[in-house]
Amino acid sequence: MTRRFEVGLGLQSNNRPGAYAALARQAEQYDFDVLSVFSDLMYQPPIAALLIAAQNTTRLRLGPACLNPFTLHPVEIAGQIAVLDLASHGRAYLGLARGAWLEKLGIDQARPVRALREAAEIVGLLLAGDARGHTGEVFSLTPGTQLQFQVERARVPLLIGCWSPKTAALAGEIADEVKIGGSANPAMVKRMRELVNVGTTRAGRSPDDVGIVVGAVTVVAEDGDAARRVARSAVAIYLDVVGPLDPTITMPADGPISDDVLNRFAMAGTPDQVAEQARALFDAGARRVEFGSPHGLTAEAGIRLLGERVLPRLR
Repeated sequence: MTRRFEVGLGLQSNNRPGAYAALARQAEQYDFDVLSVFSDLMYQPPIAALLIAAQNTTRLRLGPACLNPFTLHPVEIAGQIAVLDLASHGRAYLGLARGAWLEKLGIDQARPVRALREAAEIVGLLLAGDARGHTGEVFSLTPGTQLQFQVERARVPLLIGCWSPKTAALAGEIADEVKIGGSANPAMVKRMRELVNVGTTRAGRSPDDVGIVVGAVTVVAEDGDAARRVARSAVAIYLDVVGPLDPTITMPADGPISDDVLNRFAMAGTPDQVAEQARALFDAGARRVEFGSPHGLTAEAGIRLLGERVLPRLR
């Protein structure tokens, strides 16, 4: 049974394959609800880590956060999520997003909302065994095209990662969850609810049909100052990308990352500090908070503190 409020763990896909088994078992031991593996450009494809996690857990929901149809065709996305659902006996979710840093590949992300909509439609057809095909503006599927293996479920839960109003409205129409990746800002949670509700209204859905997920760099340690130093370094990698996307704040000119900015884009400090930040996100309307890598001064120590000292404060 899905809890009304969930806590997730997000892993960067930069570990040796054997590490994912231990990390997944640790996440399940501490009673996290969801384990996500990031799909960032030039890191390992998340499907490998997720399949290992599926073989080493029995309860966690598992999914990639997020695949994008500009580098992975919807047919391949459907195949990957179908095999993950098989391996996990129906515990998979699918995360879709337009992706970032694709200019490094010379990829034009034209019509991202249309691309995401059609990708979700094609994945849905293939999982359901619907052979009618799809004639889209971005992607097409010839009638008669079907997956050549048995699937676990005809539909898996869909998460759309986004910041923009148009994509948030799309999530309101078709998704189960919308994720604000790289944010720990309660004001952005409230803003995202407004944007998503444009889509739920358009589709005749209830706002409760779409949960808001917030995920960000997380560093927890008994030494809160040390945790925040590590978090500053981790946030700096993506702050130029996500910072301008948050309309609820005015980003300062270049310089050291202030405490206020760090608190908007990371969860960092002592267990009490991290728990307080997560609670503020739930209070703002988040249905799931996802603690992202690197988790602590070491991954194992961070996950242990999250499991033993933070989770009990949230439930």
